[in-house]
Amino acid sequence: MSTENRNERHKKAMERRKAIVDEKIAQATEERGVLIVLTGNGKGKSSSGFGTVVRCLGHGYRAGIVQFIKGTWDCGERDFIQQRCPEVPFHIMGSGFTWETQDRERDIEAALQAWEQAELLLQDDSLHLVLLDELTYVLKYGWVSQERIFNALQNRPREQSVIVTGRAASAALKDIADTVSEVSDEKHAFRAGIKARKGVEW
Repeated sequence: MSTENRNERHKKAMERRKAIVDEKIAQATEERGVLIVLTGNGKGKSSSGFGTVVRCLGHGYRAGIVQFIKGTWDCGERDFIQQRCPEVPFHIMGSGFTWETQDRERDIEAALQAWEQAELLLQDDSLHLVLLDELTYVLKYGWVSQERIFNALQNRPREQSVIVTGRAASAALKDIADTVSEVSDEKHAFRAGIKARKGVEW
């Protein structure tokens, strides 16, 4: 096939694709905030959530963050946002990973305190985006009731979007979400004995 014919076929294929995309864009007429769930065993869920926060701030909107599970350990995204964007509400559960605390009562109390902060953010109509990092664990362990969490998510301001991250998102959470992305784990350097790297893993 000549280069000219290949170029012409490509042009026609792209014209067809553009028509399909344009039609889908035209059909998307509802404007409101969305609930996004980023789950799965793969790396990158929190990174994606924080990236979207930066995107939101870049457009001049306001965002808020509650970080569950990971606690006060070193976190580049948190350091950057707290130092460079002090106007962003940023709350930390504080107790850290469950295998570090080994104290269920302490974890429940810390989760409840963090969730109270999340509820305030989910009532704030000045926030364009709220990131609830690792919230799936709070649901999985039953530290805060599903009813309470879902009520806050479903009754937030109409224009507010929310991102929930964490492994093992429940079917019920996926059902109320507008967008669900499953991050798979095909290969990870840690399993090959390579240490987690500052500025990449955290």
